[in-house]
Amino acid sequence: MQTMIEVEGLTKVFTLHNQGGITLPVFSGIDFRARQGECTVLFGESGSGKSTLLRSLYANYLPSRGSIRVRHRGEMVELTGAPSQTLLEIRRETIGYVSQFLRVIPRVSTLDVVAQPLRERGVDQVTAHQRAGELLERLHIPQRLWSLPPGTFSGGEQQRVNIARGFIVDYPILLLDEPTASLDQRNASIVVELIREARQNGSAVVGIFHDAEVRNAVADRIFEIAPGDKTQDKAVS
Repeated sequence: MQTMIEVEGLTKVFTLHNQGGITLPVFSGIDFRARQGECTVLFGESGSGKSTLLRSLYANYLPSRGSIRVRHRGEMVELTGAPSQTLLEIRRETIGYVSQFLRVIPRVSTLDVVAQPLRERGVDQVTAHQRAGELLERLHIPQRLWSLPPGTFSGGEQQRVNIARGFIVDYPILLLDEPTASLDQRNASIVVELIREARQNGSAVVGIFHDAEVRNAVADRIFEIAPGDKTQDKAVS
């Protein structure tokens, strides 16, 4: 299996400029690999830096030190310091990201919100809407809501819209930040199915799952971020 993500010596320190320049170390010297067709689960105590690491993999956060390389168009590309245009291209083609919260433009319909990643890749509207509808139906979003903006939905409904949007493209790399946090057991099981299908299609999945049942159902590897800058990468037996 090809390596899709290579992280070496990754360190992140936040500087609180509005508090006299206080520095806040998050993690230090992280090394790990994410491989094609595997789900790597980031595990650790609250505040250990799991979400910060995930956002760094999406280039939302600039590391203080270290390297993040991802396989894009068949070649390993360094994210740290990459031009904005390169990052936008990688996000459009290679890396999908499902955050905990849905951020959308007001007054845009749910169907268009979910279909947007396909439309950005040149897929025609009819095909994109058809695929969006299939995912929304699978995630139990009733059709009567598809024409409405998702900003008015409940937290669980918004999270399911976010999941549909994240899974609509077969991304080579898929980053998931607590995708089942607001979901009931029935919808959480659908997300487990979607993750397994993404793995079977060759995606390298990296995610955070506080729900132990979901975590155990999807994990091929556990990457533990532990206190004292000690990390552990282990396969799931």
